[in-house]
Amino acid sequence: MTIPIQVEAFVDGCALEQSPESTTAKNDTQKYQTWLYAWLCALNPELSPINAYEVGLRLTDDSEIQQLNTDYRQQNKPTDVLSFAALETALPGAEALHQKQPLYLGDIIISVETAARQAASAQHSLETELAWLAAHGLLHLLGWDHPDDDSLKTMLNKQTELLSVIKI
Repeated sequence: MTIPIQVEAFVDGCALEQSPESTTAKNDTQKYQTWLYAWLCALNPELSPINAYEVGLRLTDDSEIQQLNTDYRQQNKPTDVLSFAALETALPGAEALHQKQPLYLGDIIISVETAARQAASAQHSLETELAWLAAHGLLHLLGWDHPDDDSLKTMLNKQTELLSVIKI
């Protein structure tokens, strides 16, 4: 299974794509790629005939995620994670395309500022919170939702399982 991901960070009002030359960028990108790979192997979604997926991951701040939340969900407030699932829209010729190329699942956007506050409140590390939010975002990309308490409980249990897969 292959999972190309694009990891971006948003710092002080400027989007800074992490360059491949940066050791920190490489390590962070590899960490997120490893998480997504492990989770997709565990979930085994069987959506792609070639078993290859593509996911976008953007780490940002409260200001940007609030703007996205306002624009796409009509909620003018910051949030911790947003997911934009590509599978929700029909693409002409998608079947033939996915026989040759990774299936693009969509984008996950995480506010690092909100994640840091939530991590402090829950008394765990920022890495744990980012993993929790990335897992939540991935489940949304795969069609999971939580419109009621029972489905939320099911989804949160699945997130816990996913974090155990990566030893968090």
